[in-house]
Amino acid sequence: MIDNNIYDQASGLRRLTKPTLTKVVAVTGGKGGVGKTNVTLNLALSLAQQGKKVMVLDGDLGLANIDIMLGIRTHKNLGHVLDGECELADIIVEGPYGVKLIPATSGSKSMAELSSAQHAGLIRAFSSLEDDIDVLLIDTAAGISDMVTSFSRAAQDVLVVVCDEPTSITDAYALIKLLSREHNVQRFKIVANMVRSYREGRELFAKLTLVTDRFLSANMELVACIPLDEKVRLSVRKQKVVVDAYPRSPAALAMKSLANKVVTWPVPKAPSGHLEFFVEKLLRGDKASEVEDDYV
Repeated sequence: MIDNNIYDQASGLRRLTKPTLTKVVAVTGGKGGVGKTNVTLNLALSLAQQGKKVMVLDGDLGLANIDIMLGIRTHKNLGHVLDGECELADIIVEGPYGVKLIPATSGSKSMAELSSAQHAGLIRAFSSLEDDIDVLLIDTAAGISDMVTSFSRAAQDVLVVVCDEPTSITDAYALIKLLSREHNVQRFKIVANMVRSYREGRELFAKLTLVTDRFLSANMELVACIPLDEKVRLSVRKQKVVVDAYPRSPAALAMKSLANKVVTWPVPKAPSGHLEFFVEKLLRGDKASEVEDDYV
């Protein structure tokens, strides 16, 4: 009986001290035009429809467009936060199904050229948020800038969106090579986007892994094949996402299937040792687990 009481006390203490751990996924792609932002927003709404508390960071700090794609008017953005005019929590806006959005600035050269220290400060700022967030999705910029690598390295999972074009495959490989060799990111989840069939998606993945397997030690996993679907273009014109505007369309069903996979990806219970989003929550969660271990 005493042992059970001690265990109950430990469990209660853990609930009080251990924060909700947030799954952090960076959605990137190497080049523009591969549908990265579309995948991010559809994934966000699909997760929210499952009851998850979702936040989206527009990580394209100089050419932001998430608010425009959803038809949302914003008054403050990350530029105001970095200028010291307000806190991160002050710029959060709510999108469809309760998805929380962190807007960035469009047409700002200075925002696109932030220093590594500014990137780190932005990542650390997320630990100040009091909201319980199940999933943070980061829609990174195109290319292999410091901004892209900082956000990708600070995430738990890197989702690389690729389409069947030589430049898309080449640029995706360049990004994976950079993250793998210089930033110790070794696991990549691949989304074959705008493909005409599942077979075409598999062939696209094979083209990419043909070079990554030969020259890199990165672990590659094909997690989704999103079909080329006219309903995606129509939904963009409506400033909606396809899972909301056309929920039974082929692309929407593929997005929802991807969301089902995302919820199964494990969340680390302790920090990795380098800069990452919500690291303070991981530290507190790790200490809470140590407290419980002392009782058990």
